[in-house]
Amino acid sequence: MLWDVARDRAARVAYRPAPPGGVLLVPGPLLQGVGLAFDVVVHLRVAPAARRRRFPAGQAWELPAFDRYDDEVDPVALADAVVLADRPEHPALVLQGRFTGPR
Repeated sequence: MLWDVARDRAARVAYRPAPPGGVLLVPGPLLQGVGLAFDVVVHLRVAPAARRRRFPAGQAWELPAFDRYDDEVDPVALADAVVLADRPEHPALVLQGRFTGPR
């Protein structure tokens, strides 16, 4: 994170209007279930066992937060599409909700 010394807070980019038909991607863990109104949500699902295998040892203290998020928020149920990402070299896509009907 970049720090704005003059304002004593995280640096922020000035507001810019989105072009017509533009798309904004908002990446980040633990974003669902907090009231953000997204048009489409894609959740990258990693099973707890796979998460534990791949998480850096120095950040293992973060793992319980991801487990609670899975249990309490159930991001898979809230997402429009889920990417099963236990093995990033072989992802699988699961379409839900509005994407599962006829096109």
